[in-house]
Amino acid sequence: MIELDDQQQRARDWFEQLRDDICAAFEEIEREAGSDAAFTYTPWDRTDPSGEPGGGGVRGVMKGQVFEKVGVNVSTVGGTFEGDFARTIHGADADPRFFATGISLVAHMANPHVPAVHMNTRFLVTTKRWFGGGADLNPPIPYAEDTEAFHARLKQACDAHDPAHYPKFKQWADDYFYIPHRKVHRGVGGIFYDHLEGDFDTNFAFTQDVGRAFLGIFPAIVRHRRNTPFSNADKARQLAWRGRYAEFNLVYDRGTLFGLKTGGNIDAILMSLPPLAAWD
Repeated sequence: MIELDDQQQRARDWFEQLRDDICAAFEEIEREAGSDAAFTYTPWDRTDPSGEPGGGGVRGVMKGQVFEKVGVNVSTVGGTFEGDFARTIHGADADPRFFATGISLVAHMANPHVPAVHMNTRFLVTTKRWFGGGADLNPPIPYAEDTEAFHARLKQACDAHDPAHYPKFKQWADDYFYIPHRKVHRGVGGIFYDHLEGDFDTNFAFTQDVGRAFLGIFPAIVRHRRNTPFSNADKARQLAWRGRYAEFNLVYDRGTLFGLKTGGNIDAILMSLPPLAAWD
């Protein structure tokens, strides 16, 4: 059992509450579609390389009529980074001890006209304390209306805290969610931020608003597109796009690497992968 200070406990409690709110919203969409699909929750424990308890988390997965596969994971882990990996983590080069708590979500949709989505927010403690995360929309078949609505809601959340946040974090997402070997972006972007340190309450409030913004816009997009008719060609386009998504997550994604390097739960780490994909 990891002993948490007040800031760590507050962050953990929020990420778990956000998980509950998002899962309830997604299950409600399934009910509206006449499906009784629900999340299955699987707790997991982590042992630190030192042999001490290293925290753990809960993997939540739902496979339904609207959400072909959606994972919403929360974790709270701590201990010591192994070897050279500590040098790659902000504030851990001089002291490899760490704490991390966060929520990670990826949704792959049954209808190719409904965009897939990723959202992650986290709080990390090394010799420094910072928040990171963001959200990005990943449509196999993009609609300008959906892209604009998604970005507008994220911009609203950013502007309430600092007008400089949105242009900076949007560009960061554009740069990060890019597949160099394909020379394409993973989707239509969103925001991405990291190493947001300084006043805890200020940065925590912003991170909470990012989660609320996601909850405020993505279910609306799903409801708007879920009944759009689609063809076999549309489905083939979705499966090929999912292949690109899988390539990014397996080759470039920092969260995947962090989970693997810190002894996280393999199924939770790889829940981001689509249920079906195709390569030509």
